[in-house]
Amino acid sequence: MTSSTTFPLADPDLADRLAVRLALVEERLRDAVTNVDPLADDASRHLVNAGGKRLRPLLTLLAAELGDGSRREVVDAAVVVELTHLATLYHDDVMDSAPLRRGAPAAHEVWGNSVAILTGDLLFARASATVAGLGPDAVRIQAATFERLCLGQLHETVGPRPEDDRVAHYLQVLADKTASLIATSARFGAMFAGCRPDVVATVTGFGEKIGVAFQLADDVIDLTSNGDVTGKTPGTDLRERVPTMPALLLRARAAQEGSSDEDRHLVGLLDGDLSGDDDLAAAVAALRVHPVVEDTRARAVALAQAAVRELDPLPAGPVKDALISFADALVDRAA
Repeated sequence: MTSSTTFPLADPDLADRLAVRLALVEERLRDAVTNVDPLADDASRHLVNAGGKRLRPLLTLLAAELGDGSRREVVDAAVVVELTHLATLYHDDVMDSAPLRRGAPAAHEVWGNSVAILTGDLLFARASATVAGLGPDAVRIQAATFERLCLGQLHETVGPRPEDDRVAHYLQVLADKTASLIATSARFGAMFAGCRPDVVATVTGFGEKIGVAFQLADDVIDLTSNGDVTGKTPGTDLRERVPTMPALLLRARAAQEGSSDEDRHLVGLLDGDLSGDDDLAAAVAALRVHPVVEDTRARAVALAQAAVRELDPLPAGPVKDALISFADALVDRAA
């Protein structure tokens, strides 16, 4: 059971409050995925039981500390964002053919694609039922977030148009597919804690930027860490031809006049047959030591710093400090 935060907090009272509320969110999550149908129950519990960092509900609870974090609606909102996130994971793993998720077999590997997709839909339904109790504004925000999630996945799947800048296209995909829900997590926390509209806008902007930084850091981690750390097979995105920032930056370098033989050779390696584990491992090993990985890491750090600047209007104190630590922790994973 998740009972503590995933990054250190300097204020012990804040840490204790968040730990208690995270434990309550975890309990509510397990209740929300319970189903009388045995198959639906097993499939729905699969990713909840696999654990996870619970970053989105943590951000909801943390942003709520800028107001009255003890309100019941805050915990409900935290459950909504995590249910929504879990639902997207079921769908993403089918689309990416990912064999592992959080160190366990992906749901589609256990029950097949159709059951995995329908389980994701079921979790979206449970999230909708919970958010309906938070009022029409919450429903509207959730619907807009869901729309961005779908658009991000759609644009990733279809890819950029010939005239599009591929890096800019990818950053927009990350903004929609990842940052939109992280921004909503912070927004819901401040909103349901009774914060002023300007405070809600501040943490929403923070969440939007840190969400993109988070995914860029993940692009680095996917290449530089082993599967024991990520719970995923390293290089899965390369195998499935899913664009990542390091690969996009490499392709841009290789397309330039006077590009190096090394860059062009590595692009050829990525475009080759990566179905075999040895071939995939060789491609990952070659890319992980290329300068584009450090470039991606630097972009993540710069975005995290921009996210922290969004917090300037907030008063100094343990909550602001914790939000800054949250931003640092997301990108420090890629160090």
